[in-house]
Amino acid sequence: MIQAEKAGGGLNILAVAQAGRLQYEAVLLAASLAQTNPPGSYRLWLAEPQPGPLWPEDPRIADAETRALLEGLGARFLPFENRHFGAAYPHGNKIEALMALPPGEPFLFLDTDTLVLAPLSEVPFDFSCPTASLRREGTWPQIELYGPGYTAIWKSLYDRFGLDFDSSLDLSQPAEYWRRYLYFNAGFFFYRCPHEFGRRFAEYACAIRDDPPPELVCQPLDPWLDQVALPLVIHSLGGGRDTLPAGLMDGRITCHWRALPLLYAREGDAVVDLLEKIAAPNKIKKVLKQYDPFRKMIYHGKGRRLRDDFDRDNLPRPEARLRKILRNRNLWLR
Repeated sequence: MIQAEKAGGGLNILAVAQAGRLQYEAVLLAASLAQTNPPGSYRLWLAEPQPGPLWPEDPRIADAETRALLEGLGARFLPFENRHFGAAYPHGNKIEALMALPPGEPFLFLDTDTLVLAPLSEVPFDFSCPTASLRREGTWPQIELYGPGYTAIWKSLYDRFGLDFDSSLDLSQPAEYWRRYLYFNAGFFFYRCPHEFGRRFAEYACAIRDDPPPELVCQPLDPWLDQVALPLVIHSLGGGRDTLPAGLMDGRITCHWRALPLLYAREGDAVVDLLEKIAAPNKIKKVLKQYDPFRKMIYHGKGRRLRDDFDRDNLPRPEARLRKILRNRNLWLR
């Protein structure tokens, strides 16, 4: 297994970057970190899957200008090998890339579609008590009329891995309501050791994929597999839903924007202003304009015009409805 060497100083931040959309998102992530966090306070590792039997095409970033820009923004490329996932389930990259980080060092994983708005030093991470993003909706499981409910489905998974189900529940929420059950978005997560987290994440995800409990027979696992396994991993390592103060990650410190149309439609002015500030330098503009959605949304002003059409105090809910509106107006550029 390819692995980065240990290096002194700064928090290890891991993101996955490869050819296509992610390479341009990684530029924004790296630029936002460089804008808002002091040099030496972090090390940004861009994990890059390597060619192999699980990739029909080379997944690496081929454009030399993009690679040079990312390195100039402080990013370090981190090659890793796919043993379990690959092109069939690219979300699995975030699982397998963990084993390429230096062992025994705390890490923070961030999706590339994240902007860092303020110093990460303002987040009181307890790396022995992991958690993940609570900016999510009840996307999984998808309850069938005559199938098992939330309790039966989630309990079957906890039982499969010998975990205590009852202690994972939020008893302030009613039974058979999705918020009662531990569920995260995988846009960020952290722990004290990437290898310990990564081994367990891969073990649980592969077991769920290859031999799911009978209660999951009607449940889709693509693209949800990482988010199905993640709560089990976090619970097994002593973490939970409330190990960070609210309002920092996915709030004042970071923004997981997911897609530029969503960012312009719903995020606050500070997020949009930072996005356009870091995208403005010519060396960054030259690269980002190669990607048509970014060129139109940021540099041709389509994002600002879209923004004027939405009341951020009264946005459509759930997120799927907002996405549908954007698609119907031919504004879903990603």
